[in-house]
Amino acid sequence: MKKVLVLEDEVGIRSFLVINLKRSGYEPLEAGTGAEAFELLRLNPDIKVALLDVMLPDTDGFEVCRRIRASGSKMGIIMLTARTQEMDKVTGLMTGADDYVTKPLASIAELTARVDALYRRVGGDDMPETGEVVRGPFRLNTRNRTLEKNGERIRLTQVEYAIVKLFMDNPGKALSREEILASVWGPDYDGDLKIVDVNIRRLRIKVEDDPQTPSCITTVWGFGYKWGF
Repeated sequence: MKKVLVLEDEVGIRSFLVINLKRSGYEPLEAGTGAEAFELLRLNPDIKVALLDVMLPDTDGFEVCRRIRASGSKMGIIMLTARTQEMDKVTGLMTGADDYVTKPLASIAELTARVDALYRRVGGDDMPETGEVVRGPFRLNTRNRTLEKNGERIRLTQVEYAIVKLFMDNPGKALSREEILASVWGPDYDGDLKIVDVNIRRLRIKVEDDPQTPSCITTVWGFGYKWGF
């Protein structure tokens, strides 16, 4: 069964999410606090996707996201927030989330579609590829979905891995933000293009010698980005 963590303190919203995820073939694991979520994660290391509410009684979803990423987990993470401020979206993505959905939900079909796409992205349904891609000081292992720079492992989320692989499969080619969005989040994704920019910013912190003057992932002004190696 495909396990999804649902961390939401409002019982009505959580029940609504759980019912619809079950209808879509998932096994939702419910938590109303950060502490409950961490215990479920400890007991269920095979959780592939987590839905994290931002406002919680004992912590916030950003901190839960940070701790999940600090543990080295590559699970897919979607932030659930009633807030609409741009800064909240950016904060969620910069702490390691892969996507965000604003409450109240405009469409449960949209949310389940995003869960489906993210579950596929983290390898829940896919057979691993084999082989390596080497560009300059970078070595991308497509079997275990890891990246090394000068022999040192760089921790990536699965969305970050997908972006790097897209770049390394297209060396020197300028990729539009729309192309990156469609390739990584899926052609039916209808979220904001800003999600691409924030993930690029996050990636630069990890792969660049100096993120302020990037040489690996360079900006093509008014268009998108390209890989420099």
